[in-house]
Amino acid sequence: MHFAPDTETTLEFVVALANTHPTASRTGDDEIATPQQLTALLVEHRYSGRFDRDERELREVQETRDLLREIWALDRDQAVEAVNRMLDDAHALPHLVRHDEFDWHLHATPPDAPLSERIRVEAALALVDVIRTAETDRMRVCDADDCTGILVDLSRNGSKRFCSVRCGNRMNQLAHRARQQE
Repeated sequence: MHFAPDTETTLEFVVALANTHPTASRTGDDEIATPQQLTALLVEHRYSGRFDRDERELREVQETRDLLREIWALDRDQAVEAVNRMLDDAHALPHLVRHDEFDWHLHATPPDAPLSERIRVEAALALVDVIRTAETDRMRVCDADDCTGILVDLSRNGSKRFCSVRCGNRMNQLAHRARQQE
């Protein structure tokens, strides 16, 4: 499945943000426990707009991360309710913008809106595309037995099962060992 480039970029960011949660991170720690760690994630994903880089912003983004993780577990109709609520809460007004190296794409908040609000609204806009194309089954939890990471399957054939190569390799290794013992 191919979505618009801004939708794919946002979905990839949402997954990266959600997987910083202690229950899903590679380390078992909160990977955005400090404003500096949050800033590094935002820089890595070329996030633009206002950044306060303070504890309040960090707390609000962590709450947004938790909300987005919850949405991943919802069925399509429940996801619609959550997405509409995020857009309503922000009084989102979609408009086309072009900035940095990105061509025309949708924003629905001003660049000086709080970071957590911009993340929620951009995620909601991306999820609108997923929902209206009936592709919510591409929003999954990792198939690894010991992982709660989330993923979005952007592959053509929809066969992605693991949140990372690390999880896939680990599960393949375990399956190989089990076959060897038989």
